[in-house]
Amino acid sequence: MRQADTDGMLRALALAEQAAAAGEVPVGAVLLDASGAIIGEGRNTREQTHDPTGHAEVVAMRQAAASISSWNLEGCTLVVTLEPCVMCAGAILQARVGRVVFGAWDEKAGAAGSMYDVLRDRRLPYRAEVVGGVWEDASTALLRDFFEQRR
Repeated sequence: MRQADTDGMLRALALAEQAAAAGEVPVGAVLLDASGAIIGEGRNTREQTHDPTGHAEVVAMRQAAASISSWNLEGCTLVVTLEPCVMCAGAILQARVGRVVFGAWDEKAGAAGSMYDVLRDRRLPYRAEVVGGVWEDASTALLRDFFEQRR
């Protein structure tokens, strides 16, 4: 694992905490360019924006694409606190993100190796490298605490 991945995960965890404080499912994401610099960041915003695509990954990719004036995020790494869902995995592949680093596995809806493996599906024209379980305990704890408070 790269130092930029660790630094990115720390920022993604901070964004996830912001999401929780705003009543959103605590997921945060950052997009790193090839040098490891953050070019986009996001947190879940579905409740706030009433937008079903307001997942942290999509928000971060939109910001990154705007910052570099291109939809093509080839050579970039997405760092996110929760394994991407099918929607986000599709968007990641459409944006040509080359690497995905995530914290907690999502056994119910994950699309990067647990439930599905969309990001590495050889039938698709583009695939991403996947590194799962980075800062898994911290990511899982945020989610567990959030949902325990909701019950």
